[in-house]
Amino acid sequence: MIMFRKIRKAVLLGLILISAYALNAQPGFGQAAYEVALPSVKGDTVRLSSLKGKVVLLDFWASWCMPCRLSNRKLVKLYPKYRNKGFEIMSVSIDDDTKDWKKALEKDKIIWPAVIDKGGWDTPTPRRWGVEAIPSSFLIDKEGRVIGMDLSPKELETVLKKIL
Repeated sequence: MIMFRKIRKAVLLGLILISAYALNAQPGFGQAAYEVALPSVKGDTVRLSSLKGKVVLLDFWASWCMPCRLSNRKLVKLYPKYRNKGFEIMSVSIDDDTKDWKKALEKDKIIWPAVIDKGGWDTPTPRRWGVEAIPSSFLIDKEGRVIGMDLSPKELETVLKKIL
């Protein structure tokens, strides 16, 4: 009887841990994208759901991240090719300093929707999406489902050519 109780407790604990992990896990392929609602440069709130009907690249980055800045340069070249075909980018910065973020937006010539979850890694948005490194990105289809993660610019363009 004591052994049965220990097994039952262990199974229950395992289920609780799995449930807790699942609540914090990033959305998987084919799953609905989590909402993002953050302030833009202008101070208004931009929502990921407002871009439904477009293919969206949700891109997590920061002004101090050199690989992120290199990625921005590549996206700046790709964006005009597909923007009018239904492609959008939403950049989510995890910068602590709004001034650094705004300078980086200007210097990198980012013209797509850009928002900030000021405060770095401990903010809700990167945690909710399971972002553990930047740059990190999620490709979301017109219906709002995740269809790609961390695609290279070449892979992204291949996918965009197929679906737009």
